[in-house]
Amino acid sequence: MASVDYEHVTKRWGDVVAVNDLTLHINDKEFMVYVGPSGCGKSTSLRLLAGLEEITEGIIKIGDKIVNDVPPKDRDIAMVFQSYALYPHMTVYDNMAFGLKLRKVPKQEINQKVNEAAELLGISNLLDRKPKALSGGQRQRVALGRAIVRNPKVFLLDEPLSNLDAKLRVETRANLTRLHKRLGATFIYVTHDQVEAMTMADRIAVLRDGILQQVDAPQVLYNHPTNVFVAGFIGSPSMNFFDATLVEEVDTKKLFIDGGSFRLELPADKADQVRKHKGKEVIFGIRPEDIHSAEFVPPDIIAAPLPAEVDFFELMGNEIFVYALTGGKQFIARVDPRTRATPGQSIDLVVNMENMHLFDPTTEVALV
Repeated sequence: MASVDYEHVTKRWGDVVAVNDLTLHINDKEFMVYVGPSGCGKSTSLRLLAGLEEITEGIIKIGDKIVNDVPPKDRDIAMVFQSYALYPHMTVYDNMAFGLKLRKVPKQEINQKVNEAAELLGISNLLDRKPKALSGGQRQRVALGRAIVRNPKVFLLDEPLSNLDAKLRVETRANLTRLHKRLGATFIYVTHDQVEAMTMADRIAVLRDGILQQVDAPQVLYNHPTNVFVAGFIGSPSMNFFDATLVEEVDTKKLFIDGGSFRLELPADKADQVRKHKGKEVIFGIRPEDIHSAEFVPPDIIAAPLPAEVDFFELMGNEIFVYALTGGKQFIARVDPRTRATPGQSIDLVVNMENMHLFDPTTEVALV
């Protein structure tokens, strides 16, 4: 297996910059996920690594070898696409064996590799079928099997679950994670679905407009986003943002977030970090799961009251999503299912200030 390095990689099509000065190191045997909205450059970054697109500037390495001018077939990678690209006239066995046959691998070795991969993926009983007789999940496993038999240095997966239904996506996410551990290979996975990224990745690279915003472990991205974009993209439902001012109480020297319709006291440790910004405008960020009903406040949180009005709510069984209003601004609270919420009525909410976020409104960079 092998590590992967992008060194100041740029891809342009005329005036359009799809990937902008990307520098990223992917460890050997790591499960790296590229995530971001459509058009952010994640699939292009993968195709540059695969050799399906030509690099405009920079260097890509697989292991210690620069592969800029190496043909795709010689890069020792295997790619699984959103469309599984199976040959409809071939059986599952022949689809999986096709690449090995082109390389003139001995028949006995092909048979061994295909059967081992089929057993690993739980499709041994499907080897005689053709793709039209398979479900979407089975086709997806065949496409993975075709990649596995090649035993490549790097697996590249471009939104391979997007054609599956919701339940099957959840099952297949878990299967891919187990597969990665069993193979001990380097996986690079592209998705626009941040839930897939959070549940599968060792690390996540968040891209926007061709620029790498942040790369780190899922929980670090969740707890310590570097800017407003990452904060809003990672997490579901996404983080709430409020325009506010950081004000200091003259007598006590305490700092407050003043949102006009609410005033929240900062914990002492966070106040020390941002005191130099007192009197300035800020963006206050808080996740829905850090806004609680005043009736059911978890123990040991740093609570600040946030009175609001219920706009509407969604009963989720184990929780309630309350869409509330304060100062005409809508936000989401993820509260205890015992909470009484009635549209049009006032509701007493509590914010866990220990998990608050502050951003500069000009640069959108995190202040805390």
